[in-house]
Amino acid sequence: MDINSINLRAAGVGFNAAFQRGLGAAQPIFERIATTVTSSTASNEYGWLGEIPGFREWIGDRVIQSIGNSSYTLKNRSFESTVGVKRENIEDDNLGIYGPLFETLGQNARMFPNTLVFALLKAAFTSKCYDGQYFFDTDHPVLDEKGNTISVANTDGGNGAPWFLMDVSRPLKPLIYQSRKPFTNLIRKDKEEDDNNFFKKEFVYGVDGRCEVGFGFWQMAWGSKQTLDVAHYEAARAALTGMKGDYGQPLAINPTLLVVGPSLEGAAKRIVQSVLVNGGESNPWAGTAEVLMVPWLA
Repeated sequence: MDINSINLRAAGVGFNAAFQRGLGAAQPIFERIATTVTSSTASNEYGWLGEIPGFREWIGDRVIQSIGNSSYTLKNRSFESTVGVKRENIEDDNLGIYGPLFETLGQNARMFPNTLVFALLKAAFTSKCYDGQYFFDTDHPVLDEKGNTISVANTDGGNGAPWFLMDVSRPLKPLIYQSRKPFTNLIRKDKEEDDNNFFKKEFVYGVDGRCEVGFGFWQMAWGSKQTLDVAHYEAARAALTGMKGDYGQPLAINPTLLVVGPSLEGAAKRIVQSVLVNGGESNPWAGTAEVLMVPWLA
């Protein structure tokens, strides 16, 4: 195949088609636990996370629930992935070998947020959220009925493989995926006069984007490194369903997603999917949560 603008354009169209196929076929799972927030600036501040607005009887003037008492900012980061195609492979009309490569590139572009979101979830025991505490901690500050600050936990510690029980039914899920520039466009440097061709005999194709991940409301998730058994699952559910906001306001948390890595999938399914346990007894926790097995938590 001659190296000219027409043939290079045709090759680029084919590579992009493969990329788009991979992009469309991918099925990311990060959206199960993270709300996607569209960003239009270098960073976004989530000061309003410190206030979960509730209702009160209207007596006298309205009571304004202030936004911005907390300082929590997510600054977008840039990420890229680049592929080089040797000029000889175009000259020799050997482009078929690149179809799976570009399709995989498209799939990876769509799945990349999984890597960021679940890496943050694994680190949530030692990473701070909007209130200055670790996302999974034992001393989140909350005001009780009398306005006094008390400590509230959304973890019971432990040293084993982590597992997580979550309420993902709200507009804001436990984690945030902040999207500034999606990873959806294949950029080409495939002109004959491009430096990459002149110096390296190579045409270059790449994808880039900007995003960041962060934490939403800690009250909607329980993180544990204790043994995943009935007793610890029951304790996690009790803690979350009994969670209260400031001034004793019940939050009505409904945890229905049990997130685990591969090593805990069996234990999770035995707890929430087995109808009978202990040789024939009814399992009271059957159907109380869906199991989401996450390879990125391995």
